[in-house]
Amino acid sequence: MFFVLLSVLCSVLVSVLLKLAGRLQIDVGQAIAWNYVVTSVLTAWLLQPTLATLRGPGVPWLALVALGILLPTIFLALAAAVRHAGIVRSDAAQRLSLLLSLLAAFVLFGEQLNAVKLAGIAFGLLALLCMIWRSGNAVAAPGAGGWFYPVLVFAGFGVIDILFKRVALAGIPLGDSLQAMFALAVVVAFAMQLWRFLRQRVRFTARSALAGAVLGAANFGNILFYLRGHRALPTHPALVFASMNIGVVALGALVGLLLFRERLSRLNLGGVLLAALAIAVMVWG
Repeated sequence: MFFVLLSVLCSVLVSVLLKLAGRLQIDVGQAIAWNYVVTSVLTAWLLQPTLATLRGPGVPWLALVALGILLPTIFLALAAAVRHAGIVRSDAAQRLSLLLSLLAAFVLFGEQLNAVKLAGIAFGLLALLCMIWRSGNAVAAPGAGGWFYPVLVFAGFGVIDILFKRVALAGIPLGDSLQAMFALAVVVAFAMQLWRFLRQRVRFTARSALAGAVLGAANFGNILFYLRGHRALPTHPALVFASMNIGVVALGALVGLLLFRERLSRLNLGGVLLAALAIAVMVWG
């Protein structure tokens, strides 16, 4: 469980860094672009992909290219969600994307639906509704950002999970698939920054590059420690999965409430608790 704890810490650290970006005068778009440079380098160094499978037949390039586009764009949505809705709701919305993965497992991949998992889906949808509901007691940015970006994070990470499943079913080794999608994400992320430079004259800064390096290390650490957690407990995949997701929701809530003084209504807090319950029910169902 030590590796799972490290993975949880890295995941929440990503949200903390995104939350602090404005205060530290960090350009989030640039930091995310450099983040994928770091994850690509760490993947090549630590996972040592051979890339041989990417030259063979049956490579799901459509899914890999889609992931290369979605990873940096949904990362930007996560940054906006943290800024507008806070760490608590953003982390919970990201983890509740499990709902879409589970639905895809039934609709696209032939998994059988049972009453327990159906209850978990219902709890999850109710949790999402409670978390994005704005009342007079919940402080959020003006406009629709307080609910729009968490919903976008929920949908985006759900689609990413489904695409990961598609790549895994194609038999592509993890290191090879990560290297391909991270390399594509670098191209997409820097293309977006080039467009910003040409249109808005936004210049690259060393501060944002350094923040991107830290962000990339945390992002990759989240993946690496999660995989090692599964390797350390090979006969308990549900335990690892549930501990990871519920741990992120719980620690994200503590960090948001205690460190950043995020104010949530009782309904929002109830939604966070429901999110943890929904994840547990869906995993162990």
